[in-house]
Amino acid sequence: MRTLPIALAISLALSLAHATDAAPKYRPAADIVKTSASTEWAPLDPQNTVVMEVNGHQVIIELAPRFAPAHAANIRALAHEGYWDGLDIIRVQDGYVTQWGDPNDDDKDKAKPLGAAKAHIPAEFSISPKGLPLTKLVDPDGWAQESGFVDGMPVAADPAKDKAWIPHCYGVIGAGRGDAEDSSTGASLYVIIGQPARALDLNITVVGRVLQGMEALSALPRGTGDMGFYEKPEQYVPIKRARLLADIPEKERPALEMMKTDSASFKEILESRRHATNKWIVHSPEFTDVCHVTVPVRTIGAAKS
Repeated sequence: MRTLPIALAISLALSLAHATDAAPKYRPAADIVKTSASTEWAPLDPQNTVVMEVNGHQVIIELAPRFAPAHAANIRALAHEGYWDGLDIIRVQDGYVTQWGDPNDDDKDKAKPLGAAKAHIPAEFSISPKGLPLTKLVDPDGWAQESGFVDGMPVAADPAKDKAWIPHCYGVIGAGRGDAEDSSTGASLYVIIGQPARALDLNITVVGRVLQGMEALSALPRGTGDMGFYEKPEQYVPIKRARLLADIPEKERPALEMMKTDSASFKEILESRRHATNKWIVHSPEFTDVCHVTVPVRTIGAAKS
């Protein structure tokens, strides 16, 4: 009879051991990045990357030609011809957006010519989700039926309405427009610098996202005018230049690479964000959404250092 408690204890210990072994272990994103394969990363696309210089900082912008091909083509043309060189950041609205472009774009006599870029292109609010290689999040999205990532971009989708779009998450860039849906050209751009502005989804063409340099756009003095516009020209923040990466000598290009969002490592990062397990965490949310997952970006060769 005395052996029964011992046998029972052994049985319980083995059961707990098996349960522990079977339980999934979620690694921090930094550890996943360190062990990721080189094939899970992609270098910047020179034809779809813009490098803008503001206040001595580089702002690296990735375009989204899959979602806004006409706008991406216009932005490439504008950057190639130096359209933004010497123009300004004209609006910084706290918790919302930073906007840049020609402050005189509403005045035909003073507006800077668009050059080879088109003066009229269609609105590109969404595309069809059919065949879209969406790495889906398992958690629901309050603004869409589905959400996830495509080509490094956050994506929301409503298959029933045949629509997929890039949501207005932090760092996402949109094309400013007037009242007409098709009044954007890509010459006036804004970036989300605060909480996700999802109410803008499907109302404005989204053209890409900032990969690096958000601090140069989010930490600027707030505009005191209506909607955060600067009220006086001396308040404008000058843009030194904005160049297409393909137009920068290869030795001078920022050597960055992005984790592929269809890779096994990125999918592991998505699960890691849902199940916070480090020692500091008291409560794990067991949930994440498309605007609160960061796609890793690193210097090429960082894995070897």
